[in-house]
Amino acid sequence: MTGLGWWQLERRVWKLQLIEQVDQRIHAAPVAVPGPDAWSRINPADDTYRKVTATGHFLNDRETLVQAVTRKGPGFWLVTPFRTTDGFTVLVNRGFVPTDKRDVAERKVGHKTGPTTVTGLLRMTEPKGGFLRSNDPQADRWFSRDVAAIAVARHLSNVAPFFIDADAASNPGGYPVGGLTVISFPNNHLVYAFTWFGLAIMLIGSAFIVARDEWRFYRESLSSRSGPVPRGSGSGIAFGKETAHPRWSQLRC
Repeated sequence: MTGLGWWQLERRVWKLQLIEQVDQRIHAAPVAVPGPDAWSRINPADDTYRKVTATGHFLNDRETLVQAVTRKGPGFWLVTPFRTTDGFTVLVNRGFVPTDKRDVAERKVGHKTGPTTVTGLLRMTEPKGGFLRSNDPQADRWFSRDVAAIAVARHLSNVAPFFIDADAASNPGGYPVGGLTVISFPNNHLVYAFTWFGLAIMLIGSAFIVARDEWRFYRESLSSRSGPVPRGSGSGIAFGKETAHPRWSQLRC
Protein backbone atom coordinates (compact mmCIF):
# COMPACT_ATOMS: atom_id res chain seq x y z
CA MET A 1 0.00 0.00 0.00
CA THR A 2 2.86 2.37 0.71
CA GLY A 3 4.10 1.58 -2.80
CA LEU A 4 0.77 2.74 -4.21
CA GLY A 5 1.03 5.88 -2.12
CA TRP A 6 4.46 6.71 -3.52
CA TRP A 7 3.19 5.96 -7.04
CA GLN A 8 0.40 8.50 -6.56
CA LEU A 9 2.94 11.11 -5.46
CA GLU A 10 4.96 10.41 -8.61
CA ARG A 11 1.78 10.76 -10.68
CA ARG A 12 1.10 14.09 -9.00
CA VAL A 13 4.53 15.40 -10.02
CA TRP A 14 3.85 14.27 -13.59
CA LYS A 15 0.39 15.89 -13.58
CA LEU A 16 1.74 19.22 -12.31
CA GLN A 17 4.38 19.19 -15.05
CA LEU A 18 1.68 18.46 -17.65
CA ILE A 19 -0.49 21.31 -16.41
CA GLU A 20 2.48 23.70 -16.57
CA GLN A 21 3.35 22.57 -20.11
CA VAL A 22 -0.20 23.03 -21.37
CA ASP A 23 -0.47 26.41 -19.69
CA GLN A 24 2.67 27.53 -21.49
CA ARG A 25 1.31 26.27 -24.83
CA ILE A 26 -2.04 28.03 -24.66
CA HIS A 27 -0.43 31.34 -23.69
CA ALA A 28 2.40 31.17 -26.24
CA ALA A 29 2.37 33.02 -29.53
CA PRO A 30 0.66 31.00 -32.28
CA VAL A 31 2.80 29.03 -34.70
CA ALA A 32 2.01 27.89 -38.24
CA VAL A 33 -0.22 24.82 -38.31
CA PRO A 34 1.92 21.72 -38.98
CA GLY A 35 1.98 20.63 -42.62
CA PRO A 36 2.06 17.11 -44.12
CA ASP A 37 5.80 16.70 -43.51
CA ALA A 38 5.23 16.98 -39.73
CA TRP A 39 2.03 14.96 -39.39
CA SER A 40 3.77 11.70 -38.54
CA ARG A 41 5.43 13.39 -35.57
CA ILE A 42 2.28 14.91 -34.09
CA ASN A 43 1.44 13.28 -30.75
CA PRO A 44 -0.81 14.10 -27.77
CA ALA A 45 2.02 14.56 -25.27
CA ASP A 46 3.86 17.22 -27.27
CA ASP A 47 1.20 18.91 -29.36
CA THR A 48 -2.24 18.88 -27.72
CA TYR A 49 -3.46 22.44 -27.03
CA ARG A 50 -0.60 23.99 -28.99
CA LYS A 51 -1.68 27.39 -30.30
CA VAL A 52 -1.58 27.42 -34.09
CA THR A 53 -2.64 29.64 -36.94
CA ALA A 54 -3.53 28.96 -40.58
CA THR A 55 -4.44 31.04 -43.62
CA GLY A 56 -6.81 29.89 -46.35
CA HIS A 57 -10.56 29.62 -46.84
CA PHE A 58 -13.45 27.62 -45.43
CA LEU A 59 -15.32 24.95 -47.39
CA ASN A 60 -18.68 25.93 -45.95
CA ASP A 61 -20.65 23.48 -48.10
CA ARG A 62 -18.95 20.53 -46.32
CA GLU A 63 -19.47 21.45 -42.69
CA THR A 64 -20.38 18.89 -40.04
CA LEU A 65 -22.47 19.31 -36.90
CA VAL A 66 -21.19 17.33 -33.90
CA GLN A 67 -23.45 17.02 -30.87
CA ALA A 68 -22.09 18.86 -27.85
CA VAL A 69 -22.94 20.02 -24.35
CA THR A 70 -21.22 23.24 -23.32
CA ARG A 71 -21.51 25.93 -20.68
CA LYS A 72 -23.91 27.61 -23.09
CA GLY A 73 -26.16 24.57 -23.10
CA PRO A 74 -26.76 21.68 -25.51
CA GLY A 75 -26.22 22.09 -29.20
CA PHE A 76 -23.53 21.35 -31.77
CA TRP A 77 -19.92 21.99 -32.64
CA LEU A 78 -19.68 23.42 -36.14
CA VAL A 79 -16.75 21.61 -37.79
CA THR A 80 -15.78 23.07 -41.15
CA PRO A 81 -12.96 22.03 -43.52
CA PHE A 82 -10.36 24.73 -44.05
CA ARG A 83 -8.24 24.66 -47.19
CA THR A 84 -4.90 26.25 -46.38
CA THR A 85 -2.80 28.28 -48.77
CA ASP A 86 -0.21 25.47 -48.48
CA GLY A 87 -2.60 23.08 -50.23
CA PHE A 88 -3.71 20.78 -47.43
CA THR A 89 -6.95 20.73 -45.49
CA VAL A 90 -7.49 20.92 -41.74
CA LEU A 91 -10.82 20.59 -39.94
CA VAL A 92 -11.70 23.60 -37.82
CA ASN A 93 -14.13 23.46 -34.94
CA ARG A 94 -15.46 26.98 -35.46
CA GLY A 95 -17.44 26.84 -32.24
CA PHE A 96 -20.84 26.21 -30.70
CA VAL A 97 -24.26 26.65 -32.28
CA PRO A 98 -27.48 26.02 -30.31
CA THR A 99 -30.07 23.53 -31.46
CA ASP A 100 -32.31 26.23 -32.96
CA LYS A 101 -29.39 27.32 -35.17
CA ARG A 102 -28.78 23.88 -36.61
CA ASP A 103 -30.27 24.81 -39.97
CA VAL A 104 -27.76 26.62 -42.20
CA ALA A 105 -30.38 29.21 -43.09
CA GLU A 106 -30.52 30.30 -39.43
CA ARG A 107 -26.81 31.14 -39.30
CA LYS A 108 -25.71 31.69 -42.87
CA VAL A 109 -24.56 35.17 -41.97
CA GLY A 110 -21.87 33.53 -39.85
CA HIS A 111 -20.26 31.86 -42.87
CA LYS A 112 -16.86 33.26 -43.69
CA THR A 113 -16.01 33.38 -47.37
CA GLY A 114 -12.81 34.30 -49.09
CA PRO A 115 -9.29 34.32 -47.66
CA THR A 116 -9.16 34.36 -43.88
CA THR A 117 -6.87 33.45 -41.00
CA VAL A 118 -7.81 31.02 -38.26
CA THR A 119 -6.16 30.90 -34.86
CA GLY A 120 -6.87 28.29 -32.23
CA LEU A 121 -5.68 25.23 -30.34
CA LEU A 122 -4.47 22.04 -31.95
CA ARG A 123 -6.58 19.07 -30.84
CA MET A 124 -6.20 15.34 -31.38
CA THR A 125 -8.84 13.45 -33.34
CA GLU A 126 -11.68 11.81 -31.40
CA PRO A 127 -12.28 8.46 -33.13
CA LYS A 128 -15.44 6.34 -33.12
CA GLY A 129 -17.80 8.47 -31.06
CA GLY A 130 -18.79 9.67 -27.62
CA PHE A 131 -19.56 7.82 -24.41
CA LEU A 132 -21.88 4.90 -25.27
CA ARG A 133 -22.71 6.59 -28.58
CA SER A 134 -21.04 5.74 -31.88
CA ASN A 135 -20.81 8.04 -34.84
CA ASP A 136 -23.18 7.16 -37.69
CA PRO A 137 -21.79 8.69 -40.89
CA GLN A 138 -24.56 7.18 -43.02
CA ALA A 139 -27.21 9.00 -41.00
CA ASP A 140 -24.92 12.03 -40.56
CA ARG A 141 -25.08 11.75 -36.76
CA TRP A 142 -21.85 12.70 -35.06
CA PHE A 143 -20.96 12.50 -31.39
CA SER A 144 -17.22 13.15 -31.63
CA ARG A 145 -14.83 15.01 -33.88
CA ASP A 146 -13.45 11.98 -35.69
CA VAL A 147 -11.19 13.56 -38.30
CA ALA A 148 -10.70 10.50 -40.50
CA ALA A 149 -14.39 9.55 -40.57
CA ILE A 150 -15.54 13.12 -41.26
CA ALA A 151 -12.95 13.45 -44.05
CA VAL A 152 -14.30 10.32 -45.73
CA ALA A 153 -17.94 11.38 -45.29
CA ARG A 154 -17.23 14.83 -46.77
CA HIS A 155 -14.99 13.50 -49.59
CA LEU A 156 -11.92 15.38 -48.41
CA SER A 157 -8.31 14.55 -49.25
CA ASN A 158 -4.91 15.48 -47.87
CA VAL A 159 -6.48 16.17 -44.47
CA ALA A 160 -4.44 16.80 -41.32
CA PRO A 161 -4.87 14.06 -38.66
CA PHE A 162 -5.90 16.67 -36.08
CA PHE A 163 -8.34 19.55 -35.89
CA ILE A 164 -8.25 23.13 -34.63
CA ASP A 165 -10.47 24.54 -31.90
CA ALA A 166 -11.03 28.12 -33.05
CA ASP A 167 -10.44 30.92 -30.57
CA ALA A 168 -13.03 33.37 -29.26
CA ALA A 169 -12.85 35.76 -32.23
CA SER A 170 -16.40 36.94 -32.94
CA ASN A 171 -18.30 35.76 -35.99
CA PRO A 172 -20.95 37.72 -37.95
CA GLY A 173 -24.38 37.19 -36.43
CA GLY A 174 -22.87 35.87 -33.17
CA TYR A 175 -22.61 32.24 -34.26
CA PRO A 176 -20.75 30.01 -34.06
CA VAL A 177 -19.27 30.84 -30.65
CA GLY A 178 -15.60 29.93 -30.48
CA GLY A 179 -13.16 29.82 -27.60
CA LEU A 180 -15.12 27.26 -25.58
CA THR A 181 -12.34 24.69 -25.31
CA VAL A 182 -12.44 23.08 -21.87
CA ILE A 183 -8.95 22.49 -20.49
CA SER A 184 -9.14 20.57 -17.25
CA PHE A 185 -6.80 18.07 -15.66
CA PRO A 186 -8.18 16.47 -12.46
CA ASN A 187 -5.38 16.37 -9.90
CA ASN A 188 -6.49 14.26 -6.93
CA HIS A 189 -3.27 12.29 -6.62
CA LEU A 190 -2.34 13.81 -3.25
CA VAL A 191 -5.70 12.71 -1.80
CA TYR A 192 -5.19 9.22 -3.23
CA ALA A 193 -1.66 9.11 -1.77
CA PHE A 194 -2.89 10.05 1.71
CA THR A 195 -5.61 7.41 1.38
CA TRP A 196 -3.11 4.66 0.59
CA PHE A 197 -0.71 5.79 3.33
CA GLY A 198 -3.61 5.94 5.79
CA LEU A 199 -4.68 2.42 4.89
CA ALA A 200 -1.09 1.24 5.31
CA ILE A 201 -0.89 2.81 8.79
CA MET A 202 -4.21 1.21 9.75
CA LEU A 203 -2.97 -2.17 8.55
CA ILE A 204 0.28 -1.84 10.51
CA GLY A 205 -1.66 -0.80 13.61
CA SER A 206 -4.05 -3.74 13.28
CA ALA A 207 -1.15 -6.15 12.83
CA PHE A 208 0.55 -4.73 15.95
CA ILE A 209 -2.59 -5.18 18.07
CA VAL A 210 -3.05 -8.77 16.87
CA ALA A 211 0.62 -9.60 17.52
CA ARG A 212 0.49 -8.01 21.00
CA ASP A 213 -2.60 -10.02 21.96
CA GLU A 214 -1.07 -13.25 20.62
CA TRP A 215 2.12 -12.66 22.61
CA ARG A 216 0.13 -11.95 25.77
CA PHE A 217 -1.87 -15.16 25.31
CA TYR A 218 1.32 -17.12 24.69
CA ARG A 219 2.97 -15.82 27.90
CA GLU A 220 -0.11 -16.56 29.97
CA SER A 221 -0.20 -20.10 28.56
CA LEU A 222 3.43 -20.70 29.48
CA SER A 223 2.86 -19.33 32.99
CA SER A 224 -0.06 -21.70 33.64
CA ARG A 225 1.96 -24.72 32.53
CA SER A 226 5.03 -23.99 34.73
CA GLY A 227 3.15 -23.48 38.08
CA PRO A 228 3.75 -25.63 41.35
CA VAL A 229 2.65 -29.30 41.29
CA PRO A 230 -0.57 -29.73 43.34
CA ARG A 231 -0.33 -31.74 46.63
CA GLY A 232 -1.13 -35.43 46.19
CA SER A 233 -0.52 -35.55 42.46
CA GLY A 234 2.25 -36.76 40.24
CA SER A 235 4.80 -39.10 41.95
CA GLY A 236 2.97 -39.08 45.25
CA ILE A 237 5.57 -36.87 46.94
CA ALA A 238 4.48 -33.44 48.16
CA PHE A 239 6.84 -30.68 49.19
CA GLY A 240 7.76 -30.99 52.93
CA LYS A 241 6.00 -34.34 53.49
CA GLU A 242 6.27 -37.90 52.16
CA THR A 243 3.10 -39.58 51.01
CA ALA A 244 2.85 -43.29 50.32
CA HIS A 245 2.18 -44.21 46.76
CA PRO A 246 -0.98 -46.30 46.29
CA ARG A 247 1.00 -49.18 44.85
CA TRP A 248 3.27 -49.31 47.94
CA SER A 249 0.22 -49.74 50.15
CA GLN A 250 -0.86 -52.75 48.13
CA LEU A 251 2.60 -54.32 48.43
CA ARG A 252 2.56 -53.95 52.22
CA CYS A 253 -0.67 -55.91 52.36
